[in-house]
Amino acid sequence: MADDTPSELRYTEQHEWLRDDGDVITVGITKFAQEQLGDVVYVDLPSPGAEVEQGQAFGEVESTKSVSDLYAPVSGVVVERNEDLDERPELVNLDPYGQGWMVTIRPGDRSELDGLLDADAYESHAQG
Repeated sequence: MADDTPSELRYTEQHEWLRDDGDVITVGITKFAQEQLGDVVYVDLPSPGAEVEQGQAFGEVESTKSVSDLYAPVSGVVVERNEDLDERPELVNLDPYGQGWMVTIRPGDRSELDGLLDADAYESHAQG
């Protein structure tokens, strides 16, 4: 599963991934999550400036099968939302760790990153 779970990223038990880019973190959903959802048809994301709280829902991903909440991996302020997903939500399926990213967040408390899963722990959780 190594190709499905990039080792440089961190993960939540709710199947979000995040990449620490220094000042901000980039957030998306994992390959496992998009496979469970099926074809993504709509993504509802917060606007820049919105405050998010760790573990709380901040948006939704709608697929042909269901609607799933997106949960904030850390508390902070949304810096950017992926506008491309408005017109092309299928990017979540095509490239979940690249063009299918959801938002960037400026974390309020970087110590919250310490409680997130590494790739091995996430794989165990996803398979469990």
